[in-house]
Amino acid sequence: MLLRVPIPRAVAVVVDGPRVLIMKRFRVRESPADCAFCTSTDAVCPGHHYAILPGGHVEEGETAEEAAVRELTEETTLEGRIDRLWWTGRHNERPASYFLMTEVTGTPSLSGPEAVANGPGNTFELMWAEAGDFEAVNLFPVDIREPLARLLEV
Repeated sequence: MLLRVPIPRAVAVVVDGPRVLIMKRFRVRESPADCAFCTSTDAVCPGHHYAILPGGHVEEGETAEEAAVRELTEETTLEGRIDRLWWTGRHNERPASYFLMTEVTGTPSLSGPEAVANGPGNTFELMWAEAGDFEAVNLFPVDIREPLARLLEV
């Protein structure tokens, strides 16, 4: 039996004063079994609204730092560099590293695979959120909300 090792996730944390850049999503899965949010026993996933910070898979031969910078540019067109590893946790049972970004330049614009896949049943929207918005946008994973709110207080 082969053990399947989860692919790590690398995340870019872009802060602008009391705001952080997030990606709002609405996603429908073919079956509730394929959906991290479904608690329904219905045969169909009804779809879910949630938000995440820009990020994605760490590719083979890539460091988590390189992945965070790459994902930031791919998803948002922004460029920046890493200030420091800010937080570690889990994202859908995957290890996740969150990097605080600095020297961020550009204007956020949806791009990359998210822009291509953007459509009914799988929508993406970049937006700035304050700590008071986290519950309303369903920021995921939930464990990130409190430390991120503290970061935005500074």
